[in-house]
Amino acid sequence: MRNVPEELWSLDFDELPEQIARLTFPHGPGYAHDAPIGKKEYRRTLRALQAELVKLQRHVREAGERVVVVFEGSDAAGKGGAIRRFMRHLNPRAARVVALPKPTEVERGQWYFQRYVAHLPTAGEIVFFDRSWYNRAGVERVMGFCSEEQWRAFFDETPRFEQMLVGDGIRLIKIWLTVSRAEQLKRFYERKTNILKSWKLSPIDHVAVGKWDDYSTAIADIFRHTDTDIAPWTVIDANDQRRARLQAMRVVLSALGYPHKDVAIVGQPDAKLVCRGRELLAGMD
Repeated sequence: MRNVPEELWSLDFDELPEQIARLTFPHGPGYAHDAPIGKKEYRRTLRALQAELVKLQRHVREAGERVVVVFEGSDAAGKGGAIRRFMRHLNPRAARVVALPKPTEVERGQWYFQRYVAHLPTAGEIVFFDRSWYNRAGVERVMGFCSEEQWRAFFDETPRFEQMLVGDGIRLIKIWLTVSRAEQLKRFYERKTNILKSWKLSPIDHVAVGKWDDYSTAIADIFRHTDTDIAPWTVIDANDQRRARLQAMRVVLSALGYPHKDVAIVGQPDAKLVCRGRELLAGMD
């Protein structure tokens, strides 16, 4: 990717430049798998894992547990699509998605974590955060929506905040989806050229395309400061969206105990696609 002229990393063209298209999954170098997972295998595995999620939800409700699954990651990494697959067969009375808009004037005057605390689960509930309090360390920092003092304070406060959540009995699972720069730009162009996906493309995305290095620095800092033993980050390679969805389900199902778990179906996360945040950080430094 270093040989691609920087001016090609842009949304200013009618379609994805061919020089970048050749680097997208699975054509470019460095991808964990050399082909996408087949549709039949994907659907069969997805259905089996969704059945396990139904078992898990039944246990969460009966045991009065509280579960939070945070989905973060690169823009266009597939967070929303993964969450929709999680939710498809769950009882919506005890499972919900939190995807907050930008803070209001009132919320900007509150303690930063306050608006997220309001959406934490009650007993028997699973909550999926489609982006979360980590907005401050990611998009707010990179796009200049907060001060350096604020994002540095976030890194001091977040481990304590998450320790309070876990200490109070909340089962906190943090998942980070990551994609290559070429794959991300391909997905941005899909949003630009497909009317059905156009609502996903925001003015911020146009600016963010040119801030890959800034985001990479911010991501490294997130793992450095907030991947703790109490609240670790699980990073999933999401260049193949289907595999990423299955791996995310395996991560959640493996982390939580419930009766009648089919360990043969749940299996273990693919080590080629899944790692701890601090492991990825070692390769970034």
